[in-house]
Amino acid sequence: MAARLAQLEADNARLRRLLDEAGTSDGLRHGLRDTLAMLRAVLRLSAETAENVDGYATHLEGRLDAIARVRVAADTFGEVSLHTLISDELMIHLVREGEQAALEGPTVRLRPKAAQLAGLAVHELCSNAVEHGAFGLSKGGVDVSWAVTGGGSQAPGDLTLIWKELGGRGVSEPARRGFGMQVLTEMLGYELSAAVALAFEPDGLRCTIRFPLVPRIGRMVEEDHADEPGEPG
Repeated sequence: MAARLAQLEADNARLRRLLDEAGTSDGLRHGLRDTLAMLRAVLRLSAETAENVDGYATHLEGRLDAIARVRVAADTFGEVSLHTLISDELMIHLVREGEQAALEGPTVRLRPKAAQLAGLAVHELCSNAVEHGAFGLSKGGVDVSWAVTGGGSQAPGDLTLIWKELGGRGVSEPARRGFGMQVLTEMLGYELSAAVALAFEPDGLRCTIRFPLVPRIGRMVEEDHADEPGEPG
C-alpha cells in the first residue's frame, strides 16, 4: 500500500508539471488537483478501514468509479444536478427511481468539489443499504428528499437531505468506524461544514445531512430556469 501511495504522489507531481507546461487554465488545474487530493484520501482511508484485501479492492473500485462519474459530469456541465447525482448512483446499484427509490426536492446544482463529496457519500449509503440494509431485501427501498430552508436575498439557505430506508430489517450502529462513517461524519463536516445525524431504525438507516448552500458549494435553481444549459438531464 505504501508503494501504491508513493506512485500516486509521483503521478500527481508529474500531472501538475504537465498541466503547467501545457498552459492549462487555473480553473481546470484547480479542479484536477481537488480530484487528485480526494483520490489520495480515498486510497488512504480505504486501506486504513478495510477488513481484508478482497474487501479493500472491491470497495475501492466502487468509490473511485463514483468520483469519476461526478468528475465527468462536472467537466461537461460545470455543475452537477443533485437529483441526477443521486439517481445515477442508485442505478449503478440496480435501484430504479419510481420502483425501489423515491426522490423529491428542488433543483439544486452543486459545484464540482462539493458534488464529488456528495457523490461519495451517496455511494457509501447505497453500498451500505445493499450489504446491510434495505436494498438487500426484495421489498426494501429508500426515500430521498431534500429542501433548502432559510436564507434570503443576501444570505444563502441551508440544504437538508434525508436518506430514509424502508422495508429493511433492524439495523444497529456498527461496532467499528468504517470508511462510510468517516465520509459521513468527518469528510462532509470538514469540507462542507455539514452536520450529519444517523438513526438506526427498525426498517433501516435514516441519514440526515445539512450544510450551508453557499456559492462555493452550490445553488438552488428556480423551476423556470431548471432547463438552462448546464443542467444534466
